[in-house]
Amino acid sequence: MADGGVVDIAVVQFSPGTDTVANLTTLREEVRAAAALGAQVVIAPEYAMFSVLHLDERAIPAAEPLTGPFVNGLRGIAAEFGVHLVAGVIETPGGDRPADRVYNTLVAASPDAEFAAVYRKVHLYDAFASRESDVVLSGPLDQSPAFTVNGVVFGMQTCFDLRFPEGIRRIAAAGAHVLLLPAQWIPGPGKVDQWTTLLRARAIENTIYVAAADQAAPRGSGASMVIAPTGAILGELGDQPGIATARIDLEHLHEVRTTNPSLSLRRYTISE
Repeated sequence: MADGGVVDIAVVQFSPGTDTVANLTTLREEVRAAAALGAQVVIAPEYAMFSVLHLDERAIPAAEPLTGPFVNGLRGIAAEFGVHLVAGVIETPGGDRPADRVYNTLVAASPDAEFAAVYRKVHLYDAFASRESDVVLSGPLDQSPAFTVNGVVFGMQTCFDLRFPEGIRRIAAAGAHVLLLPAQWIPGPGKVDQWTTLLRARAIENTIYVAAADQAAPRGSGASMVIAPTGAILGELGDQPGIATARIDLEHLHEVRTTNPSLSLRRYTISE
């Protein structure tokens, strides 16, 4: 077990498809490998449960409640390997919400197979000729998607949320030390440059660690990475499946924030 304020993490990059059972099997092997490398927190991509290049109505019958077999499988994997596991699922909304819509949801499962945190994506990918909102409901604005491991606070956002700095600033201002960002960053001209630039900017401007797990090619751009609060890249991948590891160290974070106290010097607040 790491000392207090130190947590080893891993981002796992793979290419999920439309077979939810196969995706869960692949993810289990990725988590097994990450845990063998010493990871205590493992971050998998957005839509790790079910993925197509262009999201459409196929997602609706694939969706499950958070009590369904895929999320139960995630919780079981977290318990089996003794890690916190974060992955993207397609959630049935339930209640009186529209039956032709789903939630794009992140589930953080704890080593005791419980829910550490849940986050429903707020900013939907209605850009670059895509319309996620045709089948996905936007999550509520008042979510507090965070969990703590060994004194380190992890906050969560998803993919397109990266382009909205106020949401991530809100998480940092609430006390997060690390931003976890599962994604399916759709490939295209300049997209990897935008991805890496935005990830490093969010780390630098908020003086937080950023751990981003993208899908591998062909449905994602890859380039999963872990970034220090200075913007330095601690680990990164290409566009093929793989695992990148890094260590979160609160002592280093404190040193960065002492040298550059930008969070405490800010003059504007985030309002909803």
